[in-house]
Amino acid sequence: MKNNQLHIDFKLNGNSFSTSDELISYSANLSKSTHQFLRDWFSKSAFIEVKTSGSTGKPKMIHLKKEFMMNSALATGAFFNLPENTTALLCMSTDYIAGKMMLVRALGLGWSLDVVDTVSNPLKGLEKHYDFSAMVPMQLQSSFSEIEKVKKLIVGGGIVSEDLESQLQGVSTEIFATFGMTETITHIAVKKLNQFKNVTSSTVEKSYYQVLPNVSISQDHRNCLIIDAPKVSEERISTNDVVELISKTEFKWLGRYDNVINSGGIKLHPEEIEKKLSQIINQRFFVAGIPDEVLGEKLILVIESDVSLSAAEKSLLKQIETNFAAPNSLSKYEIPKKIYFVAQFVETDTKKIQRSKTIKNCNL
Repeated sequence: MKNNQLHIDFKLNGNSFSTSDELISYSANLSKSTHQFLRDWFSKSAFIEVKTSGSTGKPKMIHLKKEFMMNSALATGAFFNLPENTTALLCMSTDYIAGKMMLVRALGLGWSLDVVDTVSNPLKGLEKHYDFSAMVPMQLQSSFSEIEKVKKLIVGGGIVSEDLESQLQGVSTEIFATFGMTETITHIAVKKLNQFKNVTSSTVEKSYYQVLPNVSISQDHRNCLIIDAPKVSEERISTNDVVELISKTEFKWLGRYDNVINSGGIKLHPEEIEKKLSQIINQRFFVAGIPDEVLGEKLILVIESDVSLSAAEKSLLKQIETNFAAPNSLSKYEIPKKIYFVAQFVETDTKKIQRSKTIKNCNL
């Protein structure tokens, strides 16, 4: 099949199309970004222009080969066993690569795709059940009570909290975290999040990221991941993601190199600390390092909340110290030295938290 050929089994919102022109015309009734993407996809150009999310820097436009986008779609279909006539739900914005790739998978693999508004709970009010969908963690959290309407779900664009991951163990939906970026045309690795064997009420077995076919991984001198995926990128991609290589095809993600905090010579990974803190903090939050004369950097906790009383800070710090007194939880270095409350986090267009800009609102 050619990269931009319309699969005979493809359906959009229950409608079949004889030609790409029919599909493009129909999509004008959907969103502007979906309509424009389909026009671009069926054009003679070999590339698609895509905007990066901007979570780790200023958003930029890059060009992706349609051939590579189709290779990515085929790899996902093969890995998750999603053949023709798979029913799928698109509930993410097609302004960005995650939403665009749901369209490409459906177009190339012959899925029956339904498009709904990009809202926090896209399953609310839907009677139909689906074989496959993709969400961000916020959507998964908000859709938890109805998540079993989807058989297989991939989650990207953020971290699934420890508390939510624990709740997922009892649902029938197969749920996977994804690892990837715009440059790798969404995910190049996935990690199972639920349905583990021997799960107890207090313990959730951990899995590692497993790379998709035709993907090789290695590390640089910083222990950051290097990705060699010739089916989706002509160049090896050096990331700022600190990892532990488990095998030639598996890795454990530790956090962003950009976020590593050097506090008194101890290197702290915010993402690992946040996983632990998510067990007792219900609001959105993150930890970060700020300059300190003695330690070089000191660890702070930033919570999205209107609360600003010092009493609340003291109470939470006491709770953190009490809950994590046991071994194998927070070390003494991982206890925040200060807590800041911010009414609203600064976000990217894809709802990812911009940490550095948010910290500027903390009145340090």
